[in-house]
Amino acid sequence: MASSPKQIDLSPEQAGSLIERVRSKRLDEKDYEILIGIIETVLALYEALSNKSHSIQRLLRRIFGVKTESAQKVLKDISEQQSKETVSCDKPEIAPKEEGGAKKGHGRNGADRYQGLDRVEVQNSTIKHGDRCLLCLKGKVYRMSSPKILIRMTGQAPVGGTIFELERLRCNLCGAIFTADAPEGVGEEKYDAAAGSIISVLKYGAGVPFYRQEKLQESLSVPLPASTQWDIVESVADKIHPAFRELICQAAQSEIVQNDDTTARVISLMKEIAREENGSRTGIFTTGVLATSEGRSIALFFTGRNHAGENLKEVLEKRADDLPVPIQMSDGLSRNLPKGHQTLECNCLTHARRNFVEVVSSFPEECRHLVETLGKVYHNDAITKEQGMPAQQRLEFHQAHSAPVMEELKGWAADQIAGKKVEPNSGLGKAIQYMLDRWDKLTQFLRIPNAPLDNNLCEQILKRAILHRKNSMFYRTEHGAYIGDLFMSIITTCSLCGVNPFEYITILQEHSSDLFKEPKKWMPWNYRENLEPLPP
Repeated sequence: MASSPKQIDLSPEQAGSLIERVRSKRLDEKDYEILIGIIETVLALYEALSNKSHSIQRLLRRIFGVKTESAQKVLKDISEQQSKETVSCDKPEIAPKEEGGAKKGHGRNGADRYQGLDRVEVQNSTIKHGDRCLLCLKGKVYRMSSPKILIRMTGQAPVGGTIFELERLRCNLCGAIFTADAPEGVGEEKYDAAAGSIISVLKYGAGVPFYRQEKLQESLSVPLPASTQWDIVESVADKIHPAFRELICQAAQSEIVQNDDTTARVISLMKEIAREENGSRTGIFTTGVLATSEGRSIALFFTGRNHAGENLKEVLEKRADDLPVPIQMSDGLSRNLPKGHQTLECNCLTHARRNFVEVVSSFPEECRHLVETLGKVYHNDAITKEQGMPAQQRLEFHQAHSAPVMEELKGWAADQIAGKKVEPNSGLGKAIQYMLDRWDKLTQFLRIPNAPLDNNLCEQILKRAILHRKNSMFYRTEHGAYIGDLFMSIITTCSLCGVNPFEYITILQEHSSDLFKEPKKWMPWNYRENLEPLPP
C-alpha cells in the first residue's frame, strides 16, 4: 500500500457496539470511516506478512530445526504431481545399476568391522593340520585360509577396574607388617590411560556431560564423581597437548581451509562482558576450522570472543612463507576473513541456495529453477568424486559441463532484476541479489583447481561443538573451553582420518615423553609407525 493505514483506537465496548450495528444494518456515518480503517489495516498486515514470511520460516527452522534441504523435499509442496516427476538433484545416480548385480546385503556388520575387539585363535582339539581325515581315514586335513567366526559381545561400565586385596601379615611380637607385592603391570595410579581416554571421548566426542557419566557409573556400582572426571581429563590434556599444537601447525600448511562460527557459552567470559561498559563485542563463539591437503583433513576448534576470521588468522600465522596462497571457503560474512593474510576466497553455494529454499512457498517456480540448476552442478561434482579425478582434470570437467549451466543461471538471475520480474526488496529479490553480489566467489570452482563448492564439511564438524553446547550447556572458564577445544579437535580429526580416538588418546598418554620431543611423529595418520611391533 502507498501509505500507512490510519490509526484507530477502539475499546472492547466500542468494538462490540460496532459489531451489533453491522449485524442490524444500522451503521452511523462515522462507522464507515472506522470500517475503512480496519480494512486498510488488514491489507497492510497481509502485505507485511507476505514480505516477511520467509523470515518467519527461517526463525521457525532455527527453533525447531530442518531435517533436509534436498531438492525432493524442498520442492515437494509445490505440486505433488511435479514432485513425482522430478528426479532428486542432490543425490544423483552416477551410473545405472546393471541387471543381475550383487544382491542387497543382510545389513549386519562383518568381523572386519570390529577392530576394537580382542581376537582369540582357537585350535581344534580333536585334529590338527596334516592328520588323517577322521571321516574317510584316507585323506589329510589342511588348515583353511578363513576360520569360522564367532563374535561374542559383553557389557560393562564405561570405566571399570579391579580391586586387588594384598595380603598383610603382622608379627605378634614386634608388630612388623608384611604386605604382598602388587601384581606386575598394575601401576601406581588409580586411573590408567584408558580411563582418561574413555571419559574424554564420551564427554567431548559423544556429548555426554560429566554429571551424566557420574549417574551412569553410580547406577553400575562403579562410583566416578564429576569432579574426579574433570581432574582426570585435565591431567590427560597436560600429557597430550603437544598433539593439538602440532595439528594447528599442520593445518596452517594446508591447501584448503574452511571456517565457520557457532555461538558458545563461557561463564567467566559472560561475567567479563557484563562488567564492561559499552563493550564493542558481546558475543562468544566456537570456531570450526577444517584444513585439507592431499586427501588429509584436520579439524580444529577455538572457543572465545574471537570471530572465525580472527581464529583463522592465528592459524595462518604458522604457515610457511614459501607456500602458495591457500584456498579459503566460508559463507559471505566479512568476519570470516583472516585480516592480514591473503587467501583465494570462495563463498558457499549452499548458503546462496538456502536463501531460495526459505522463500520456496512464495516463489515456487523461480526457486525450482534455481534448485534444479544447481543440482546439475552438484551432479557433475559427484561424477568427479566417483571417478577420483585429480585437481586439474576436475577443473576442466567443471569448465566443460558446469560453466555453461552457471552462466545460464547468472543470465536468468540478472534478467529477473533488470527486467523487473521480481520485487528487489522481496525475499526472492534479496536471494537473487545475494547470489549476484557474490557470483565470482561462488564460482571459484570454475577457475581454481580443488576449490570446493560449499562449506558443508566445516558445518558438519561444528555439530560436535553444538552437541556439547546442547548437553553440557556451557564451559565455566576459558581454561575449560581450551580443554574442550583440544579434545574435540583431536577426536574429530581422528574421525576424519578413520582412526580410533580412544586408542589414539591412550597411546599418546603412554608415549607422552616421545610426543613432547617430536610431536610430528605422533599425528593420527602416522603414530602407528612409531609403535614397537607386537611380538609374534
